[in-house]
Order: sequence, then structure tokens, then C-alpha cells
Amino acid sequence: MTEYEYRVLSFPRTVSRSDVRRALSEHAEYGQWELARSVVYIGGLRKAWLRRKIIRVRRTA
Repeated sequence: MTEYEYRVLSFPRTVSRSDVRRALSEHAEYGQWELARSVVYIGGLRKAWLRRKIIRVRRTA
């Protein structure tokens, strides 16, 4: 079964869409995160849930 670790990023309404996109792209490119969910709330707050697989190394000997 695949296990994931999650990270939640919050962006206030003062942050532009291009800055949010840039931040998410950097996490995806350098941290191997993928976007699991994103929500824009009524007040303008944006939250993005990122996830990546947990790779477990098994002992062979």
C-alpha cells in the first residue's frame, strides 16, 4: 500500500496567483511534491495540500 506524507501551504489574499503558482512549482520541482487538493476560501485565503510518496528501504541481509 502506498503511503504519503502531506504538507499544507496557506497563502493570504494579498499574494498574487502567479506567486502562488511559482511557490507550488518550486515545491513540485525541487521537493518532489504533487498537488493533492487546493481550496480558495470566502475571505480570499488559499490553501494547498501537497503530497509525496514515502519510500521505505527494506533491509536485504
